[in-house]
Amino acid sequence: MSHRVDARGLSCPQPVVMTKKALETIGLGTGPKALGGSEISDASGRCEIIEVLVDNRTAMENVSRFARHSGYDADVRTGEEGEDCYIVRICVEGRA
Repeated sequence: MSHRVDARGLSCPQPVVMTKKALETIGLGTGPKALGGSEISDASGRCEIIEVLVDNRTAMENVSRFARHSGYDADVRTGEEGEDCYIVRICVEGRA
């Protein structure tokens, strides 16, 4: 399952605070999901994906750094064609 946090247009620390709240809400009773490689996948169905949309490099770096320092795996993608944003994808291990 995927959850989206739209932090476009916001300056730091707001995107990090919104990401932290989403992790706390979605991650209750769960922990970080360590994944190999740079690709995050929820194909197993046990991984909740939080997608954080930001529109500046500083926010992207801060959100991905926060996720990594919190023990989560995160990857960064650029937005789809026509979208001027970064998408930070964070995987939270699903409930047992």
